[in-house]
Amino acid sequence: MVERKIRVLVAKPGLDGHDRGAKVIAASLRDAGMEVIYTGLHQTPEKIAATALQEDVDVVALSILSGAHMTLFPRVLDLLRENGMDDVLITGGGIIPQEDVETLQALGIGRLFGPGTATGDAAKYIREWFVENRADAEA
Repeated sequence: MVERKIRVLVAKPGLDGHDRGAKVIAASLRDAGMEVIYTGLHQTPEKIAATALQEDVDVVALSILSGAHMTLFPRVLDLLRENGMDDVLITGGGIIPQEDVETLQALGIGRLFGPGTATGDAAKYIREWFVENRADAEA
């Protein structure tokens, strides 16, 4: 049996125009054997959720440097849940204070990565999450 690729949507929500990190992580996840869909800059939470649904992704990875993480992460989470995508991992990164990381994780957001994190750490986290949460569902 051929193992299917993990499908990851990398998105830049909001008005943040800095996308180098998102492009680096997208390339890194591709190099790790994942199928990556990159939405580009200035995406709304609604567009991100619609794309996640259309592309049938396993993971949504948000890159936020604007400081709007406490609004954007929960909004994407709510929209995915409204679309029956409760089993999709939402992870991401940016400049996020630890107390906000803890609040977001309590809401159901996965691990969040800060500046300087090795790109392999994100790939490893996503792969481990997939094995734990999705691999058994594959038939």
